[in-house]
Amino acid sequence: MAERPWLDISLALGPKTPVYPGDPAIELETVMSLENDACHVSRLRLGSHSGTHVDAPAHFVRGGATLAEIPLARWNGPAWVIEVVAEGAIDAEHLLEAWPSHGFVERVLLKTPNSARWGTPEGGEVWQALTPEAAEWLVGLGVRLIGIDALSIEQDDSGGFPVHHTLLGAGCLIVEGLDLRGVVPGYYELTCLPLKLEAPDGAPARAALRPL
Repeated sequence: MAERPWLDISLALGPKTPVYPGDPAIELETVMSLENDACHVSRLRLGSHSGTHVDAPAHFVRGGATLAEIPLARWNGPAWVIEVVAEGAIDAEHLLEAWPSHGFVERVLLKTPNSARWGTPEGGEVWQALTPEAAEWLVGLGVRLIGIDALSIEQDDSGGFPVHHTLLGAGCLIVEGLDLRGVVPGYYELTCLPLKLEAPDGAPARAALRPL
């Protein structure tokens, strides 16, 4: 059987990693080095929603499930990667056009023009994400995990984060900050392991795919 290589779809964490506006910048510094000490040790300071990260319902929903309450199995398993082409916000029509014509998988990752922006001045500064109607469409379809190659699943947060409230309120988990530049749309095994933080809202994660 041919080997199925893992594709790393995580952003590297460091001072140059873009963060969502208003979130703390990522700080990475050397506190011990092999030049002067017995080993190399780094200090990392960052927000809980830095780089590739997950959102638990408790991020926005009072009484919603916390990170510790979500079984690891929810973050891992079969997933569709679908490519959405849109000039602005992604609505339900865009999703329907890109949706696979057969089968159903509860985990869906959206590859958009955002992925091509990583590593450019626009990366993390300009993004395309969902409208509230698109979020309602996904919930109605029964999607239980949605991922996107942007720092937020929300196109416009000026109205109180309706996309987050719709998805997380329905128990649909969110993975943001994916790097899908090298991923062809299709059917994959997803592994997504959030850091085991003592925080209810979410955590940075290492995410990877391999074809099924």
